[in-house]
Amino acid sequence: MTERHRGRVVLGNRMRALRHDAGLSAKDVAERLGWPASKLSKLEHGRQAASAQDIIGWAGAVGVPDGVRDELLADARSLRVEYDSWKRQLHRGFAAVQNASRPLESATTQLRAFEVGLVPGLLQSAEYAHNVFSNNARYRAGVTDIEAAVAARLRRQEVLYEPGKTFEFLVTESALSAVLCPLPVLRAQLKKLLVLGGLDTVELAVIPVEARLPKAAGHGFWIFDDSLVLVETLSAELSLRDADDVELYVRHFERLWEVAETGDGARAVISRVLARLPEPGTGGEAGTGG
Repeated sequence: MTERHRGRVVLGNRMRALRHDAGLSAKDVAERLGWPASKLSKLEHGRQAASAQDIIGWAGAVGVPDGVRDELLADARSLRVEYDSWKRQLHRGFAAVQNASRPLESATTQLRAFEVGLVPGLLQSAEYAHNVFSNNARYRAGVTDIEAAVAARLRRQEVLYEPGKTFEFLVTESALSAVLCPLPVLRAQLKKLLVLGGLDTVELAVIPVEARLPKAAGHGFWIFDDSLVLVETLSAELSLRDADDVELYVRHFERLWEVAETGDGARAVISRVLARLPEPGTGGEAGTGG
């Protein structure tokens, strides 16, 4: 039994005990809520994760105090956050993680991505991606499949050309300026952004350094069809599915998008970053071996 499954069982046991204390049968509660009896059974035995709406409805039907309801809500929300360490994910290499992303991206109609430190993976050039994986490999002993990872990342980018999809990429100007690779590679990457930003499926926005932010940008995150948020930390990937959590990230994304430059404005910011990069032969390439 996984830790997450164990948590669902504990929550379900508490719900069942509270229902018994209230003198109600499972049939009574299911009928009050208009639920199939099977749904209540799955929740009380930990076979289904309870949403915030499930807990609120159940608490009203059983008549538990508000304080108990709020405790159950907190427990349910914590169980809808999946923590998946990079150590576990990368035991088969970088390429396996890249390939595992493809089904989710293929099944997604609207993807919104925000990055504060680098160019989003779906927009990376082969050379830029190679440097990103090489940098990450220094933190992951034994993970060396860099070429295979780059090839897998480029295959992921095929999804950008699928009709009927919408990709909204939001990046900070500092992310575009971050020197994670040799300057010629960064220069080529920025030029690729100018091209990809013209795709029918892609909307590109850049937050300039002088923009007044509604809130500290914090960390990057990816939103899939307003139902899942992925957040990468140094040690793990977090998957958030709780409706309140997802709505918070959607609102944060929208407010950041409002202060960003789009269209010609985004292209102007990218061009500005390009103009700041030293040209080959000017002596400004030293120390950028990446």
